[in-house]
Amino acid sequence: MATVGAFEAKTKFSELLQRAERGEEITITRRGKPVATLVKIDRPARDDGERVLARFKAARKNATLGGLSWKELRDEGRKY
Repeated sequence: MATVGAFEAKTKFSELLQRAERGEEITITRRGKPVATLVKIDRPARDDGERVLARFKAARKNATLGGLSWKELRDEGRKY
């Protein structure tokens, strides 16, 4: 595992990302103390977002407003 200071991490970020993509773990330090680790992820974060969005859409299909319109609910909230 490589260790780099925060300034070096900032100036060589693209290089560090490439190294992480190849599987290397890189610890970033500030004043000699570890504050973060740069690692490769197994799957893109986008997959998680798509799954969350699909679950939200599925839950929304069965949701009702109890006969009220969203405008009535919005206007009621603005009264206070």
